[in-house]
Amino acid sequence: MKSDIQIAREADIRPIKEIAEKLGLSESDLEFYGPYKAKLPLRLIDEEKVKKAKLVLVTAITPTPAGEGKTTTSIGLAQALNHIGKKATVVIREPSLGPVFGIKGGAAGGGFSQVIPMEDINLHFTGDLSAIEKAHNLLAALIDNNINNTENLGIDPRTIQWKRVMDMNERALRKIVIGLGGTTEGVPRETGFNITAASEVMSVLCLSKNLKDLKERLGNIFVGLTYEGKPIFARDLKAHGAMAVLLKDAIKPNLVQTIENTPAIIHGGPFANIAQGTNTLIATKMGLTLSEFVVTEAGFASDLGAEKFFDIKCRVGSLQPNAVVIVATIRALKYHGKQPLSQVAHPNVQALKAGLPNLDKHIENMRHFGFEPVVAINKFVTDSLDEIEAIKAHCLSIGIKVAMIDSWAQGGKGAIELAEKVVESVNNCPRCFNPLYDYKWTVEQKVEAIAKKMYGAGSVQFGVKAKKDLKLIDDLHLNELAICIAKTQKSLSDDPKLKGRPEGFVVKIREIEIAAGAGFLVPIAGDIMRMPGLPTKPSAELIDIDDDGNISGLF
Repeated sequence: MKSDIQIAREADIRPIKEIAEKLGLSESDLEFYGPYKAKLPLRLIDEEKVKKAKLVLVTAITPTPAGEGKTTTSIGLAQALNHIGKKATVVIREPSLGPVFGIKGGAAGGGFSQVIPMEDINLHFTGDLSAIEKAHNLLAALIDNNINNTENLGIDPRTIQWKRVMDMNERALRKIVIGLGGTTEGVPRETGFNITAASEVMSVLCLSKNLKDLKERLGNIFVGLTYEGKPIFARDLKAHGAMAVLLKDAIKPNLVQTIENTPAIIHGGPFANIAQGTNTLIATKMGLTLSEFVVTEAGFASDLGAEKFFDIKCRVGSLQPNAVVIVATIRALKYHGKQPLSQVAHPNVQALKAGLPNLDKHIENMRHFGFEPVVAINKFVTDSLDEIEAIKAHCLSIGIKVAMIDSWAQGGKGAIELAEKVVESVNNCPRCFNPLYDYKWTVEQKVEAIAKKMYGAGSVQFGVKAKKDLKLIDDLHLNELAICIAKTQKSLSDDPKLKGRPEGFVVKIREIEIAAGAGFLVPIAGDIMRMPGLPTKPSAELIDIDDDGNISGLF
C-alpha cells in the first residue's frame, strides 16, 4: 500500500492557473507563489453570490487515538460533489508546525483525498502563520518597551494578559520570566508563550471581513490595566497599524488543489480546543463566491469546532450553512465503547453499540442548531459487515441519513453516496440554522448553555480567578461578546478520561481570557494548555530530507 506522501508525489498536479480557470478566474486575478500556489485578492468576494451558494460543514465524533479522518472526508466530499456535477470547492485550515513535528505529522488529508503540494502546505506554505506570529510578537515588544520607558501609559505589568507566541510545541516556554539583567534590559515580570494557532491575532485574522475590519479588530485587543485601573488596548499603544501591515498579504486566502485537481482554499489555522477552530471567514466567502458548493470543516468534534463555527463564525459573517456531516469510524466508536485501543481492529459489535451514545450526542448537538446531520462512516478494511450493518441500522432507527465512505482509497468516487445525501439535505434545509444563545445573555448564562447543551454537563463551576475575571469583564462592558471555551478535545466533558457520553458532570472554569479584538471571551475549562508539549516520541524524529531535497516521514 502506498503512503500518503507517495500518492501526493505521483499525483498529476496542475499549474494553479488551470485550477483558477475552473473557478472562472484569470491569471490577472492571482498572486502567484510558485507554479502551484496562489493568493486570491479580497476584491473577488461577492456578497450576493455568497448568499446563493451552499455551505456544508464537516464535523466529527469525539476524537480518539483510533482516528476519524475529518479532513480526508471533507476533501473526498468536495471531489465527490464535482463527480456528480456540482461545482464544489473545499475550504479548510492551514496546518500548524507544532502538531506536524509533534504528535500528528502532516495535516493535508490522506490517500487519494489530499490537498497538494502537500509538503509545501505542511511546511511554512505561503508564510501566513509566520506573519501572524510576527504581528503578535510586535505587540508584545511594544508593551514591554512602553513599560520600560519613562514616558509611558502607566500599564501595571501584573495585569498584562498578552503573552508571546511561536508556531511550535514547546512546554518549557509556557511560563517564563523576562526583563532580567538590569534597568536597561526591561522590567522583570512573569509571562509565557502560547502556540501561534492560539494567538488572538490568528482569531482576528480568521474573523475579519476586510483589511479595515482587521485593523480595527487589532486595535481592540485588550492588553491590561494601568495602575489606576484604566483599560489599555493595542490602539492605545498605536500598535494596530504596524500589525496590520505585517498581515497585508496573510489576509488573502491561498488557492491550491486536491489530488483530483478540485480547487482548495486553505487559510487560517486556529485549533478548536484552545481557539475557534475554523478557517478564515474571508476564505469561506471566497469559496462561496466562486463555487456552487463549499465544503468546510471545524476542528475536533461538534462540541468544540462545530459549536464555535455556528455561534461565532456564522454569526459574525452572516453565513447560512445548509448541511452538516458527522464523521465517525467503527474503530473509534468501539474505543468509546471501552474496547482497548489495541483491540479496535477486531470485530466487536457489542463494543460498537456501547460506543454509539457518543455519536448520538453529536447528532443531538447538531439538532440544537436546527440540522439533521448526515453520518459519514469512514471505512477501514478491518470493519466487519455485522458492525457496518449495526451502525447503519442505528442511524436509520433515529431518522438520520448514513453513508459509507472510502475516500482515502478511492478519492471522490469513494464519497459519491455521501455527496448525494448531502445534496438531499441541502435541498431540505434552505434556512435551518438557529444559534445556541443570545449574545446579550450574561457570560454565565452563555457558558452554561454551551456546557449543558453541547457537553451534557449538569452544572458549571466558576473558580476564584474566573469570578475575578467576570468582574473585570463587567467593568469593561464586554459582557455581550461571544463565548469560545477552551477545553480538552478528548472528551465531551472537561476531563479527558471520560469517554463515551458522560452526563451530569461539573464543568470547572478556572479563568476567562478576554479576546476583545476577536470579539469573544475564552473561558478555560479544566487543565487545558494553550501551549502544547511534544510527545515522548515526536514526529520530528521521523522527518528527514535526503541530498536531493526529498522529504520523508512527513506522513
